[in-house]
Amino acid sequence: MSEAAATRRGPGRPAQISRERILEAATSSGNLDTLTMRELAARLAVTHGALYRWVKNREELIDLISDVVVERILPADRPDAESWRPWLARLGWAMHDQFLSVPGYATHLSRPHRHNAGAFERLQVAIIGAFAAAGVEPELAEQSYYIFTTSIIAWLAMQDGHLHFSGNAPRFELFLDALLRGLPAREPGVERP
Repeated sequence: MSEAAATRRGPGRPAQISRERILEAATSSGNLDTLTMRELAARLAVTHGALYRWVKNREELIDLISDVVVERILPADRPDAESWRPWLARLGWAMHDQFLSVPGYATHLSRPHRHNAGAFERLQVAIIGAFAAAGVEPELAEQSYYIFTTSIIAWLAMQDGHLHFSGNAPRFELFLDALLRGLPAREPGVERP
């Protein structure tokens, strides 16, 4: 048997598609905003129909990417009263690294759209839990979650190259440090203890 014949798939053998391979193929495109499902199938070396069994459209592709990315960024440990701020810093850096590894993803998240409920609910619960560990009441813990995620996603979207910032954006370590020093949220006029 020739080497070429040995490396070819036999007829009828299904292509090996996985969430990780789909994410890898989607991120190798250059930008998620311009990727078509047909291009994604070609990168995976599968038919459009085979890809359709995993993701039916761009919305489901973004959901799949969100599932994988959120799994990657959430720390395995739970924060407590002493570790909540370093825990959030680790999460912020993981968001930085993972969101920017998928060109166009942070920009997509910064726009109004339907979010992957499962993935982002896990993220929301974990972040609210970090603020609750800091002793923040539930309403302000939720407000702190929105401030934290909205701020980080907006900074990342600027780096993603689609939102324009007059001048240079602050370095991420400065930005994240200032953000975390200002959190958790407190009612206006209430001094920090």
